[in-house]
Amino acid sequence: MPVVHRQLDIAATPARVWEVITDFASYPRWVPAFEEAEVLRADAASWEVRFVFRLVRAFPYTIRAWSPAPGRLEWALVEGAFRANEGAWALSPLGGGAGCRADYRLDLQFGMFVPGALQRTLADRLLPNALDSLKAAAEAAPTPAAAPQ
Repeated sequence: MPVVHRQLDIAATPARVWEVITDFASYPRWVPAFEEAEVLRADAASWEVRFVFRLVRAFPYTIRAWSPAPGRLEWALVEGAFRANEGAWALSPLGGGAGCRADYRLDLQFGMFVPGALQRTLADRLLPNALDSLKAAAEAAPTPAAAPQ
């Protein structure tokens, strides 16, 4: 699949968008193609996450994600069904910080033969739908933490 680069403006603060994109375990709730997401390890600025992505069949894989600078998230494949899965999010404030421009880049290479039509479906339909879902999740009011019992 060719490198995909998309940019979208989100009516949420960069901090809110950051919360959504780094809440890896919640990805299956807002991205239908993700069947599973499990954070294996995490610290203040890095994560190791196992995902199961479905595109006709299940593609399990693990990434290492890290934040080299505020508002920037990068990732690379650790293991799994792909030959490569590298990308980045870069967030910048809009409208005095009330909004956010999210710049997304993905270099995804399958580890086996995947027909070109299926790869185009991923790049042209599934990925934009996932980004629209991210936008909707970030723009939705965050769920308040439950009050202690």
